[in-house]
Amino acid sequence: MHGLKWSLLVAVGLAFSAQAADKKIERTFNSKCGSCHGKDGKGQTEKGLKMKLTDMTTAEFQKKSDDDFKKAINDGIKVEKDGIKKEMDPFKDELKPDEVDGMVKYIRELKK
Repeated sequence: MHGLKWSLLVAVGLAFSAQAADKKIERTFNSKCGSCHGKDGKGQTEKGLKMKLTDMTTAEFQKKSDDDFKKAINDGIKVEKDGIKKEMDPFKDELKPDEVDGMVKYIRELKK
């Protein structure tokens, strides 16, 4: 019986830990990405509309590979298209690899 109780405690602890990690990633996304991409990833913020950001929830955006997302998060983006500058600061010095992986997972969960 003690083994079963221990297993349940471990399972509950792991679930709570995963949920806490997800909330941390959500807070990180909101603080680092929300001003442009919006908390929902749709880019309907003042900055997002100005840069004509692609809605992260669309199938088109979600076609990008995880490596594409990681590169953008780590290295940032500086492009100009049709006279519109799209710039994002790099986060490689601010986010650990597991946090970048969490951000990619979070972006994947935004899809419609």
